[in-house]
Amino acid sequence: MTADDRPLVILQPAPQRPERIFRPAVRAELDRLFRVVDLSDDQDPASFDRALPEAFAVIGQPDLPTERLAEATALRAICNVEGNFFGNVDYPTAFARGIHVLGCGPAYAQAVAEHALGLALDVARGISREDRAFRSGTERYVADGNADAVLLRGARVGLIGYGNLGRALRPLLEAFAVDLQVHDPWLPDRALAEVGLVAAPLPELLRRSQFVFVLATVTSDSEHLLGADQLAALPDGTRLILVSRAAVVDYDALWSELDAGRILAGVDVWPEEPVPADDPYRRLEGLVFSGHRAGGIPQAFERIGEMVVDDLRQIAAGLPPVRMQVAARELVGRYRNRPVG
Repeated sequence: MTADDRPLVILQPAPQRPERIFRPAVRAELDRLFRVVDLSDDQDPASFDRALPEAFAVIGQPDLPTERLAEATALRAICNVEGNFFGNVDYPTAFARGIHVLGCGPAYAQAVAEHALGLALDVARGISREDRAFRSGTERYVADGNADAVLLRGARVGLIGYGNLGRALRPLLEAFAVDLQVHDPWLPDRALAEVGLVAAPLPELLRRSQFVFVLATVTSDSEHLLGADQLAALPDGTRLILVSRAAVVDYDALWSELDAGRILAGVDVWPEEPVPADDPYRRLEGLVFSGHRAGGIPQAFERIGEMVVDDLRQIAAGLPPVRMQVAARELVGRYRNRPVG
């Protein structure tokens, strides 16, 4: 393949920077295999539109409505590197044209799973709470600081959602011999049973769990999936770990439960980010705060670039993508994701 007949790839990955997701060797591989039109610092729609008719792939998540896709006659792949499928793409047209719509969600799964486990251990044992007490001179020693401590080992654990995050978290939890149940309405009970999991209706999972991990994406069906009634069903002392999408939970209802001291929580995602300075969540002792940090670590970002290059190579060779998440035509229109700041 000569330089002139390499497939053209538009690189417009905002909010990512190319150097964040492509290590030098991986970027060199991308440039060797493809003619890269790098629009990272050029947000002029006219520049994008000039390159689009010849584009084999788009790396990024720019607006691709029907009119733009009509001009993209050579387009074979859209590689979303932000982490969410947005409503700014005419997905039915892309699917009808055989354009691969791919997401980078799997790149974050291991990092999020490990962070979720860390939050669970923290709220189980009061680690960051007692650290704060030490810094204010009010620390407690030995049993005095353990009145509400619990073990994760052998605990009744519920996973809400069993996608990328659930599959990454499960092996970490196996080391603790937990009694695990899963609620995921997008998966048949028998599909979960085939991998040794117990499926449970949401009310049952909430009533019995000592730890609940919220791992579900936000869709038209799951907005405020955990409202006041569902949170009230949690047993006293439940540890709630929220690392997927803020809109899955009613934060006013969650605040009430935490303020009453009835449950504890580790929370990584927020309805408004940054969290306002006067937000009442800031004064809660039963909360471990995390500022949307679970997935965005350097190793995860670099994996995105590797996944993009591998799958574009696959598609250019007439093979299916194997590393990125393939958008499901039945689901992509139901997502209610918003950009991560």
